[in-house]
Amino acid sequence: TNQWFLPAVRGDIPPGCAAHGFVCDGTRILVFGGMVEYGRYSNDLYELQASRWLWKKVKPQAPSNGSPPCPRLGHSFSLYGNKCYLFGGLANESEDSNNNVPRYLNDFYELELQHGSGVVGWSIPVTKGILPSPRESHTAIVYCRKDVGSPKMYIFGGMCGCRLNDLWELDIETMTWSRPETKGTVPLPRSLHTANVIGNKMYVFGGWVPQSAGGEISAPDGEWKCTGSFSYLNLDTTEWIGLISDCQEDKSNLLPGPRAGHCAVAVGTRLYIWSGRDGYRKAWNNQVCCKDLWYLDTERPLAPSQVQLIRATTNSFQLKWDEVPTVEGYLLQLHADSPVPPVAGIPGTGVPETSVLSSQGGCSLHQSPQSLPSVPYPETKVDHPSQTNNLIPNNVQVSLSSNSKVEGKEKVAAPENKVTQETMKNHTDATGFKESNAPSLLPVCTSSSQTSANVGELHDLDKQTVNPDASVSSTVSSTQTMVTQQAVKTESSSTNGAVVKDETSLTTFNSKSEAAETAYVMPSARVSTGQTNDSHSSRAPQRPPAPVKARDRRWYDVGIFKNNSAVVSQFYLLPEETLNINSKTEGADVPDYRLLKKQDLFPGTVYRFRVAAINGCGVGPFSKISEFKTCIPGFPGAPSTVKITKSVDCIHLSWEPPASPSGNILEYSAYLAIRSTQLQENPSQLVFMRIYCGLKTSCIVTAAQLSNAHVDYTSRPAIVFRISAKNERGYGPATQVRWLQDMKTSGSK
Repeated sequence: TNQWFLPAVRGDIPPGCAAHGFVCDGTRILVFGGMVEYGRYSNDLYELQASRWLWKKVKPQAPSNGSPPCPRLGHSFSLYGNKCYLFGGLANESEDSNNNVPRYLNDFYELELQHGSGVVGWSIPVTKGILPSPRESHTAIVYCRKDVGSPKMYIFGGMCGCRLNDLWELDIETMTWSRPETKGTVPLPRSLHTANVIGNKMYVFGGWVPQSAGGEISAPDGEWKCTGSFSYLNLDTTEWIGLISDCQEDKSNLLPGPRAGHCAVAVGTRLYIWSGRDGYRKAWNNQVCCKDLWYLDTERPLAPSQVQLIRATTNSFQLKWDEVPTVEGYLLQLHADSPVPPVAGIPGTGVPETSVLSSQGGCSLHQSPQSLPSVPYPETKVDHPSQTNNLIPNNVQVSLSSNSKVEGKEKVAAPENKVTQETMKNHTDATGFKESNAPSLLPVCTSSSQTSANVGELHDLDKQTVNPDASVSSTVSSTQTMVTQQAVKTESSSTNGAVVKDETSLTTFNSKSEAAETAYVMPSARVSTGQTNDSHSSRAPQRPPAPVKARDRRWYDVGIFKNNSAVVSQFYLLPEETLNINSKTEGADVPDYRLLKKQDLFPGTVYRFRVAAINGCGVGPFSKISEFKTCIPGFPGAPSTVKITKSVDCIHLSWEPPASPSGNILEYSAYLAIRSTQLQENPSQLVFMRIYCGLKTSCIVTAAQLSNAHVDYTSRPAIVFRISAKNERGYGPATQVRWLQDMKTSGSK
């Protein structure tokens, strides 16, 4: 929501302090030391349990080989595993806080943490090599290279009467200090800067640097200024790369202004920068406090989860997918079984490239507010935090000027997926994007709020309302079942009393990967009614897949969505000219959606969907493909508002009738995903057993039935149910719900 709020904390609330040490370990925060008032420093340690907003003052054991850390400020406090590492800082030699006698420190401590809450105590590790010189207001980060596995702590810069730009490395396993040799241009000496690790890079931003050129002190009192320079160190190659130079002009305010004493935090692959102060001299009356929040996208986002179906009608789908952290939107595409003809006579409209400010190192930095604008668009709608349904425009890099008017649209390349050459070509044909590999830096608009919300997880709750997250894409009737190319199996009627004899009790559904090279035709299986027995099985006739030529395997844009859900009733048709261009070049412009015609979805048609996340660096890889079918007119819709209530030895399922029954509902069927050897061979191919058939809109699921349940781990652990309704024409689509499991208490499931 990008809203600030002030939590109501309780417990041993610490006094306000500055230049303290701060680490985050899961949902707890540890704060050590800092300046509580001028000349008076602290060596207290506090723990905040953010899940309860509870402060607690903790008292670690003193080290066995020395004294505990003295009061200090400007130290570094870094977390790795279950230990925090404290280095350096500034102490006051005078016992009188009004008579400040500074002493720079280079002592090194290790603090062992208890799991979840509390600490064990301080220790003073025995180190080898030459210690870094005393300093304060430096930075320290911990990085562990994946292929080597030896964690190392890197200390950069700081202050010891003058600013520093030296780099030190500590091998945490051997406790050996060293000075690594670096390549590239070393950043200017600085203090009160920030350093954060994302991937294998340490990003260094801002701080106090020398006022004069060349890093020399120009006056006896040392003239310094704040900087907005930005660099990163490749921790694998120890090479410095400059992104924003200290002298780079920014007349359009597209970059964070110079600052020191700010905060920076990495969330996934995004770096957030907040506040700080700006001043060209050391005089306090000449400094300005910053109140802006910026973020930097360092790489393209990961692929979302497969698209899931909430509800299907004759001409629309309600879809959702798992959220990807720190993204601007999602590109949703579909592919129809029947080739969709291109539209002739519509001009292919290109979009101008975004105006960018190229910085040192070739990175493109952009400015954009947090809220993405909406434009005149088709009737496709999604949920929006402002309670209005908006579809955001196809701005792959939504790049806005400071007055929030659209500058243009950047072209981004199709994502890199491990697929066949033919499939990759079609991805490029669909998007026509050019990739921008450069990180993109944008400010975030925030608002304040005086209320806080409790954040909880849906686990094994006694009572909960479950929002359906997918539907069965096939139409089930008493005589014909649309299934995948596998046998339709029936089970003995003795299986926990769950099998009804007049219909198949086990059906399988699948979702295919993006590497499929031919269109998939769903066969039909005719299942005889009447009694079933243990050995009976009915096999679907194996209709050979129908190959589709590459030029017919086109992906069409549904649109770009702000949130992770969409109601899809139409998609965009590309002009024939654009399709011809896209088939020959990878650099074709993204068409303007407002000038394209839209195609409605057809009843009884199979559509494939894929989705990709978008951030400032472009479009990420697409998800695996999901396949859904629109309803056939006359069949009932899917049941809704499924609720699950747990009791001691069973659970109670209830649901609401379909919004569009298309006649009288004759019965409902509920299915449970169960364990099977088939699942072991293909985990994405769920096998279902019918556990209820009747007129009531509720049923009981016994503990014996639940003991056979399959726990699905595609996202969070869950038991999967499907519920469908039947009218005079047969069964309509099923609503699928995932009953989330807390595996600590549900290991038997």
